[in-house]
Amino acid sequence: MWVSWRQWGVRWGVVALMLVSAGCATGPNANPKDPLEPMNRSISKFNDTLDDNVLKPVATGYRDYVPQLVQTGVSNFFRNLSDLLSTVNSGLQLKGHDTAASFMRVTVNTVFGIYGIFDVATEIGLERHPEDFGQTLGYWGVPNGPYLVLPVLGPSTVRDAAVLPLEFSLDPVSNHDAVAERNAAVFTRIIDKRATLLKTTDLLSSAAIDKYSFTRDSYLQFRRNQVYDGNPPDEDELLDPSAEPVPASSK
Repeated sequence: MWVSWRQWGVRWGVVALMLVSAGCATGPNANPKDPLEPMNRSISKFNDTLDDNVLKPVATGYRDYVPQLVQTGVSNFFRNLSDLLSTVNSGLQLKGHDTAASFMRVTVNTVFGIYGIFDVATEIGLERHPEDFGQTLGYWGVPNGPYLVLPVLGPSTVRDAAVLPLEFSLDPVSNHDAVAERNAAVFTRIIDKRATLLKTTDLLSSAAIDKYSFTRDSYLQFRRNQVYDGNPPDEDELLDPSAEPVPASSK
């Protein structure tokens, strides 16, 4: 049985304590963006093993054998649910246009797109504006903190991991009352997301690079772009590149 969001909160609290202990043990030569690298690499290896033996094979079968129309409908449905939180976070970031657009997307797709199965909103010109609570904290000047790899969930930062209990508590799927339906929906969402990343991970695996370092640097850059709405400052504009972003008032 899947644990409740309250239990997840307790677990993340334990993780936070582990991070404090691990952080105190890092050496003076540690990467300031990744002081927990030894632990992160170990968790990354665990995640890779899980992916190679479970998630990737299932996602490949899903991509190859489930009709494309069904896959599109599943992706649209979960994106419509995520637009609910985007509406909340755009509001918390005082982005009036994005808040209205996200709200209209949810309304249009839920009513006319049969609970989001069909993306009617995009067809009529309502673009998506994905936002999450980690981005909201970043918008108001909370630094991302060290890079962090989470079991199963993958790349993150201390800031983004800290808001996971809140996101779980507001997630319509995780809070669905029927246990069997909730578990099926959570698993389907994971496989749908993994299927969309198959080409990217295949290219990454075939490249002669350090997969861990490439994933870390790409993720941190991706999150900076999200927080700064695609227009991040140059690294040399920051006094400490690991302490980003600047407060929202200076944007």
